[in-house]
Amino acid sequence: MGFFGFLGLLGIFTSNLGFLGFFGFFSFFSFGKVLNDERLEHNVNRSGRNAFIVSLPVFVISTVIVALLKDISVYVYAFVVTIVLQLGTFSFSLRLYERGKKAQ
Repeated sequence: MGFFGFLGLLGIFTSNLGFLGFFGFFSFFSFGKVLNDERLEHNVNRSGRNAFIVSLPVFVISTVIVALLKDISVYVYAFVVTIVLQLGTFSFSLRLYERGKKAQ
């Protein structure tokens, strides 16, 4: 995931500010120092579950809005919001669960 950060360089060279958000993916390189063990796998599974649960209401709400407004372009924004929420929830949950490991 960290290699997606290099797409942010396109924002500098193409003057498209939309690519600058990809620089946030560089933070995933910090997970490279984490040792792979059973507890990490368990925490990744729990974090993935949290991200999935967060994405469900966004898709339900966007589907209802599209049905009411009859405007399919809402799905474009819902897709972006869902990806941002999933990545944010996964990252936050994993960091929270890993900190709990060190406190024990």
